[in-house]
Amino acid sequence: MIKVGILGGAGYTAGELLRLMVNHKEAEVVFVHSESSAGKLITDVHEGLYGDTPLRFTDEKPFDKVDLLFFCFGHGKSKEFISSNNIPSKVKIIDLAQDFRLSSKDNDFVYGLPEINSKEISKATHIANPGCFATCIQLALLPAAKMQILKGDVVVNALTGSSGAGQKPTPTTHFSWRNGNISIYKPFVHQHLPEIIQSLKQVDSEFNAEIDFIPYRGDFSRGIFSSCLIKTKEEIDTIIDAYKDFYKNAKFTHYVDFPLDLKQVVNTNKCLIHCEKFKDKLLVTSAIDNLLKGAAGQAVENMNLMFGLDEKEGLMLKASAF
Repeated sequence: MIKVGILGGAGYTAGELLRLMVNHKEAEVVFVHSESSAGKLITDVHEGLYGDTPLRFTDEKPFDKVDLLFFCFGHGKSKEFISSNNIPSKVKIIDLAQDFRLSSKDNDFVYGLPEINSKEISKATHIANPGCFATCIQLALLPAAKMQILKGDVVVNALTGSSGAGQKPTPTTHFSWRNGNISIYKPFVHQHLPEIIQSLKQVDSEFNAEIDFIPYRGDFSRGIFSSCLIKTKEEIDTIIDAYKDFYKNAKFTHYVDFPLDLKQVVNTNKCLIHCEKFKDKLLVTSAIDNLLKGAAGQAVENMNLMFGLDEKEGLMLKASAF
């Protein structure tokens, strides 16, 4: 049994992680740390877990009692936490923030995208879980990068649900503002771009195209839908065969022969991908649940790999048509 500790336990991502952990046959949550909610029942904050766990939040950090820590902090806090706390070297870490996603000689974190790094993940002590937009977009583009057809600028439009902004209300996440609304934010400079480019270069060392990424806020709670426009003369049948081959062994990422809808992936750990072509324009669409494949689900997928379990353990979630 894997003994698990969760840090930063009061947010949406931690709530999703707990929902997965209470049903995971090979894992046990030992503690959930939250200074702001210490002493409260987990279900006082994550109300959907009523009847599933008797645990309370704690401000203590019993690192010696766990095999694995999940960091569910806001971005920028993980580095600070590691430097100011004595975490035993035997304790594995999966960081869901962006602090360690870019490769560096200063740390040993492995980028946790199983579709290209499963072998490295299985041997790693520290994992940097990919960002939600980054997961959806790079999974759409990686087969094209391997084909070396990303020669010109790639235009990416991606729409995310409000849960991607976290649990704490802000002027752009309140229901009255978000409902029936759509807006652009951080065009061309979104923080997930560097990790997307890093992965594309991993499969195509000659990649040097621009990714013109336009992120949108949507008026729904969860999910990401992306569309990527690529100019190429490659035949569509060749492209589709390459996509299917690239993901033939992937547990959760699938090429499908039909146009996508977001509901096909919400509440699952899946990424679905579809390609179509008009003249020399290739349109690649992809969709994920931002809280699962884009965060907590992928973190559990990485945990399973790190501990030699079936990659799908605890993640056989089904989408609903309604």
